[in-house]
Amino acid sequence: MFSSHPIVSITSADLDAAEVSWFSALCSDDYRYLGVPENGLKSSWQHCSKIVQTAEQQGFRNILCPSSYQVGQDTLSFVAGCAPITSEINLLAAVRCGEMQPLMLARTLATLDHMLAGRLTVNIISSDFPGQKEDSTYRYQRSREVVQILKQAWTQDVINHNGEVYQFQDVTTAPVKPYQQNGGPLLYFGGYSPAALDLCAEYCDVYLMWPEPKTAIAERMRTIAALAEKYGRTLDYGLRAHVIVRDTEAEAREYAAELISKLDDDHGAAIRNRALDSTSLGVAHQAKNRDLADMEGFVEPHLWTGVGRARSGCGAALVGSTDQILSELEAYRKMGIRSFILSGYPHLDECQHFGQKVMPELHTCSLPHVYGRVPATPPNTPLANGDRV
Repeated sequence: MFSSHPIVSITSADLDAAEVSWFSALCSDDYRYLGVPENGLKSSWQHCSKIVQTAEQQGFRNILCPSSYQVGQDTLSFVAGCAPITSEINLLAAVRCGEMQPLMLARTLATLDHMLAGRLTVNIISSDFPGQKEDSTYRYQRSREVVQILKQAWTQDVINHNGEVYQFQDVTTAPVKPYQQNGGPLLYFGGYSPAALDLCAEYCDVYLMWPEPKTAIAERMRTIAALAEKYGRTLDYGLRAHVIVRDTEAEAREYAAELISKLDDDHGAAIRNRALDSTSLGVAHQAKNRDLADMEGFVEPHLWTGVGRARSGCGAALVGSTDQILSELEAYRKMGIRSFILSGYPHLDECQHFGQKVMPELHTCSLPHVYGRVPATPPNTPLANGDRV
């Protein structure tokens, strides 16, 4: 069905497994009815840490811990708190470049990596700060330099960096080496502008995308793969999506309709617009999906855009029966996508739902380090379900 756009040949080594991850709603983004807050679903340590623990129990390999300036909890503090209450699941900490001085950020992330015994992964974000509006060229230059400094701090004894934003000369880095000594934590990155794609192609490990029609995703993957090739690198690819899975397609669609049944469009717009990335190119693509969707909000047979009516960023969900969701994930995997970061409303209930219905049927792994480093397991070695890379 999707033979027109598989691109496995240009992705990293083809393992018969994928990293299947969940999402902890740190940013006050958890609802039973989209856009209608409930006290029990508010962002709190008790609620969000329970999501993390449940995801680990259900066999998810990683969990995204997002970042927001306006709402929710501090990401890095939250990840630190999760270290002693988890033992297997990786934690994907969202980091906004420029928020913390780069050397201090390198030390903080290295400390977290030790606390997690190597289970830290990092989602690099380039964004404005509250009350500021920077030119995108400057923002991506700042992010590029932050990543360059992190890599020096994690792999060298001395940092020398003479950039447009940061300058360091002969700074020793003995205290900031991470637990993962083959380059430090994996870097996940998502962005749509040429500057974003180039930054990811040169320095990051996993290129994250939001849901779009598969032809658009495939074209985006081809574009960044060609950029990475110019730098002599190979990337992995990830999809960040919501999911609604039920025993039948009719039940899944009924749940989707129920989820937005109490949504006030003006309030939904206010939720979208409060995010600092609400005017980004990626968010514009999510809005375009909604414009192209049918009367029920579907832009593809199982890709529903209703979530985006009250959410900036990732604004679409995979909707269907267990078999249909499995087929969708397999179609993405055959395109070359190796990482899936999923979520559903409410996050705790849907984590259990997906975990029970879908996870037993999936062949999962934790992503190895990029194939320019030394992976813990050779890239062509098949992984049994439950084994860690």
